[in-house]
Amino acid sequence: MNSLRDADPVVHSLIRRELQRQREGAEMIPSENLVSLPVLEAMGSVLTNKYSEGLPRKRYYGGNEVIDEIEELAIERARKLFHAEHVNVQPYSGSPANHAVYLALLDIGDVFMGMRLDQGGHLTHGHQVNFSGIQYNPVLYGVDRKTELLDYDEIERMARECRPKMIEAGFTAYPRTIDFKRMREIADAVGAYLWVDMAHFAGLVAGDAHPSPMPYADIVTTTTHKTLRGPRGAMILCKEEFAKKVDKAIFPGLQGGPHNHTTAGIAVCLGEALKPEFRAYAQQVVANARALAAGLQKENIRPVSGGTDTHLVLADLTARNVAGKAAETALDRAAIYVNKNTIPYDTRSPWDPSGIRLGSPSLTTRGMKEREMHVLTALIGRALGAQQDDRQLTLVRKEVTELCGKFPIYEGLR
Repeated sequence: MNSLRDADPVVHSLIRRELQRQREGAEMIPSENLVSLPVLEAMGSVLTNKYSEGLPRKRYYGGNEVIDEIEELAIERARKLFHAEHVNVQPYSGSPANHAVYLALLDIGDVFMGMRLDQGGHLTHGHQVNFSGIQYNPVLYGVDRKTELLDYDEIERMARECRPKMIEAGFTAYPRTIDFKRMREIADAVGAYLWVDMAHFAGLVAGDAHPSPMPYADIVTTTTHKTLRGPRGAMILCKEEFAKKVDKAIFPGLQGGPHNHTTAGIAVCLGEALKPEFRAYAQQVVANARALAAGLQKENIRPVSGGTDTHLVLADLTARNVAGKAAETALDRAAIYVNKNTIPYDTRSPWDPSGIRLGSPSLTTRGMKEREMHVLTALIGRALGAQQDDRQLTLVRKEVTELCGKFPIYEGLR
């Protein structure tokens, strides 16, 4: 970054500080990961200079011969990795991709079913403040109060009652796998489309560490970061019969020119995910998350639903008499990064909920395994017990930094 340092030392300094934070801290927010240097290089390339409205071989601007090849490469790799009939790699991120699904399949005011935000869903799954809850008519399902698992009988009962045009399956804070076959059966019983948002677990699907929704869903959306370990972009994968509707929903329905540097980064990360070592990575992500859940239990922190099948753990702090906001703040000071999060049927405010959400993708990318997960959960327990003790939090931070130093990242960056 020598040119940036010379041209804008302020921005250069800020980026260096963020690099240091990532190197020295334990990034445990499950929606975050560490891209490879090749992905960074693709993202920082001259491809950002080009406008490419339209689809490969059908652009509204000239000079797109190379861009066409890059986008076609990303599409082909995604089709191969996920066994998809059709792929669009142009969505700017997960929310625009999800918006495109509504635009492609629904009319304004149509009824659909989605997962409640406060029980593990996403804003775009029908929350009242989001476009999905404003422009459409959502019926929201959640988890069983006792088991904290999806109740498919209840979802089917609700579907038969409201007769939705589409049913969404996917999550941001649900630690278990979804029975896609059962969701397909429910959708078929009421004549609904089935859309799966696999943004969180796409990398696990790619690495055969999680069931694939592709045989069951009409449309699947995913971000390309998180467990897939790529740039901050998104993809829509669908059956061929929905291809034209999906492509038109993205352009000209929602977006203009795609971000070609991101498309190249997506192509690179998909190429990485096609390699055998990515499968080992995905398997380790799940093993590490399960180790996190077990370690938290030893610290009197309850994993919601009793554990995890994925990359994330939703943790109930009630027994520790600590709220989520205070926990996030204390752990920040200890260089352990998580996010405050509601738990199912939470009695506290979403701004200061009863839980935290944490996961294993970034730590696994660094090379950490189960042993390090147990070390980190013990440090989490110590930090939560010392919220107002600056000396103790400093000591925990020192241990976290020493641990992370054994698993260095971005050694090529200066």
